Amino acid sequence: MDVTNPGLPTTPTRVIAMLPLQQKFGLMVALAAVVALVIGGWMWGQTPDYRVLYANLSDRDGGAIISSLQQMNVPFKFAEGGGALLVPANQVHEVRLRLAGQGLPKGGLVGFELMETQKLGTSQFQEQINYQRALEGELARSIQSLSAVNGARVHLAFSKTSVFVRDQQKPSASVLLSLNPGRSLDPSQVSAIVHLVSSSIPELPVKNVTVIDQAGNLLTAQAGNNVGLDPGQLKYLHEVEQSFVKRIEAILTPITGPNNVLAQVTADMDFTQSENVAEIYSPNQTAAAAAAVRSQQTSESSGSSAGNGAATGVPGALSNQPPGNASAPINAAPATTTAAAQTATALATPSGRRDSTINYEVDKTIKHTRQSVGAIKRLSVAVVVNHRKVTDAEGKVTTKSLAPEEIEQINALVREVMGYNKDRGDSLNVTNSVFSVPTIEPAADVPLWKQPETIATAKDVGRNLLIGGLVLFLVMGVFRPLLNKLAEVPLPPPVEESESDDIEHAAVQHKVGYEQSLDAVKQIARSEPKLVANVVKEWVSGNE
Repeated sequence: MDVTNPGLPTTPTRVIAMLPLQQKFGLMVALAAVVALVIGGWMWGQTPDYRVLYANLSDRDGGAIISSLQQMNVPFKFAEGGGALLVPANQVHEVRLRLAGQGLPKGGLVGFELMETQKLGTSQFQEQINYQRALEGELARSIQSLSAVNGARVHLAFSKTSVFVRDQQKPSASVLLSLNPGRSLDPSQVSAIVHLVSSSIPELPVKNVTVIDQAGNLLTAQAGNNVGLDPGQLKYLHEVEQSFVKRIEAILTPITGPNNVLAQVTADMDFTQSENVAEIYSPNQTAAAAAAVRSQQTSESSGSSAGNGAATGVPGALSNQPPGNASAPINAAPATTTAAAQTATALATPSGRRDSTINYEVDKTIKHTRQSVGAIKRLSVAVVVNHRKVTDAEGKVTTKSLAPEEIEQINALVREVMGYNKDRGDSLNVTNSVFSVPTIEPAADVPLWKQPETIATAKDVGRNLLIGGLVLFLVMGVFRPLLNKLAEVPLPPPVEESESDDIEHAAVQHKVGYEQSLDAVKQIARSEPKLVANVVKEWVSGNE
């Protein structure tokens, strides 16, 4: 019989044990709610902030990236509508680098990896088509690597080879660009894309490459609308003009002070390419000594005019042979026989004949003239100098125009810097005027409570405070009042013990004590059988 002692303290365990079943169930539900709220708040605080890893992925790239993320144990989820793949913010850059090492994403384009899956028995036509597809994909990937390009498509057109040279046609290419929002390509970038495609295809001229954007604008036509100058020539022209501007401002800044001089230069340059070849023949010289002798030949013969002179020579066949070719050295000494001696010899000889042939070198000059490209034809320079600032004794700042001597000095300096040439048609204009400089107000400091770092910290602290407030509200507002109410449950009144109860209680206690002693003896008998045997032996020997 369980008797409640009024002197014992009221503990929560005794109170809970005395509650009805319905109140015990409500207490368990409240305790489970508090535990669930604490665990949910902790999990909410540990949930990472997800950022976009890739957007607008193709199905093939999306499947490959998801497989790689699962292998790397990186959590991921999709944005609403499935347009973007999200990963934890602290792992975005690491995951991108690891996926780039695996060649992902491929952009939905096939490159030369298409040639790795060639099947046995593929025809030559299919091989050519696969090679063309692979080449188009590789070019599109290269163009997509530009920061302003979001996507690219390349179409190549190859003509059939012909044995006739006149029937051969050059290949052509078309490039469709999808630019990022708010981005555009300047003519130099368009020219770079054109040359990239032209250099990748054998025998593909630059003029056969067409580039358009996603709006249908022809970009290649814009590169040739500047009076026939290509982007390289325009860039060189701009560099020359800026070089003159920097040189003029650099030499005038020590005189006028910083930000007090502005210069603009317009250069007219000649980019024409020309090459002249001239072959000039000089007229014949009047004096024979001034000409270079190339060859000289002289022949002489003598005999009687009547034909009855004595025979001369060696008898035999040698005398009947014709004379050989006359030869004369190139640098033979000139003849020194005078006219009088020649006349005396002719009179002394019955008959004679002399032939002389001299060949002179022809004076010829060949000139190759190639004009330099990018020569300056004319320079136009305009310089504006600010008025000089003067501070009076009171500290007031005023402006004052420059003296004519200073203006003339500036003119002389600029002429020397620009290489002024009057015959070339150069012009120079130096003006002294007051600069109208707008007042720049200092940027207002962003308050601490508007800074992004402060806002992010406040969000985290607010989230944690909200979780702690909810837990505290449940503990202090729900769980604690419930325990206090349960503690106020009245205990049953004590039961008065009568004499019969005392006797019954004593009998129960005696019975419990006897059973406990009997169990103890049994335990000792099982654990120490020798000791029990000795005790029994003593009992028998002592007649107990």
